[in-house]
Amino acid sequence: MASTLVIKDLHVEIEGKEILKGVNLEIKGGEIHAVMGPNGTGKSTLASAIMGHPKYEVTSGSIHLDGKDVLEMEVDERALAGLFLAMQYPSEISGVTNADFLRSSINARREEGNEISLMKFIKEMDSKMEVLEMDPDMAQRYLNEGFSGGEKKRNEILQLMMIQPAIAILDEIDSGLDIDALKIVSKGINEMRSSDFGCMIITHYQRLLNYITPDKVHVMMQGRVVKSGGPELAQKLEAEGYDWIKEELGIEDETVGQEA
Repeated sequence: MASTLVIKDLHVEIEGKEILKGVNLEIKGGEIHAVMGPNGTGKSTLASAIMGHPKYEVTSGSIHLDGKDVLEMEVDERALAGLFLAMQYPSEISGVTNADFLRSSINARREEGNEISLMKFIKEMDSKMEVLEMDPDMAQRYLNEGFSGGEKKRNEILQLMMIQPAIAILDEIDSGLDIDALKIVSKGINEMRSSDFGCMIITHYQRLLNYITPDKVHVMMQGRVVKSGGPELAQKLEAEGYDWIKEELGIEDETVGQEA
């Protein structure tokens, strides 16, 4: 059964400063949403708040996944419920191999006695790494340690493909990628498309959306979603920038200044 993430009138503060000022979004399985907007408008704050980063305080509003109150869940409970965040700057974890991390993550979402077998895990991991054109040796390297920026981003998509969450949030997964790496990362995301998978892609650029066609595009300004549309909205933003939206809606040229 396809999952649904519903965000209603979400307000979030960081160190006493309000960043999100009433965000409303609904993402269903089978849909890919792109969230765009100028720097400092709250896009990464939204991703962090959904996943429960302790730095971000939700002061009002709600987040529900399949009717369950996400704000009542701990971070690990949100992941177990089917939420996934590919971070802008993935952490390095020394002493834990990619393979061990992935297998543990998969088994954490399975009932005791129903863990994935080693042979099945290796077969699936090898297959996904081939899609992402990753060196097989990366499976035994420590998680993100010594990885280039592009390798870290591919590794995030490998995690996505192996864990198979219900709803994924990809925070600037295209940042710093050259065109070849961008195509490979996009290929991995497109492989995930199904009626059981919903996705929110946070991006500054249309170029990613040349390879991943979103069902809906949302523009964030001043801590809220101010405009939504189809793929053509992203194309217009690429051609004309954000000034026409500011003019159309009477928005002053300012940002909340908390994230890139």
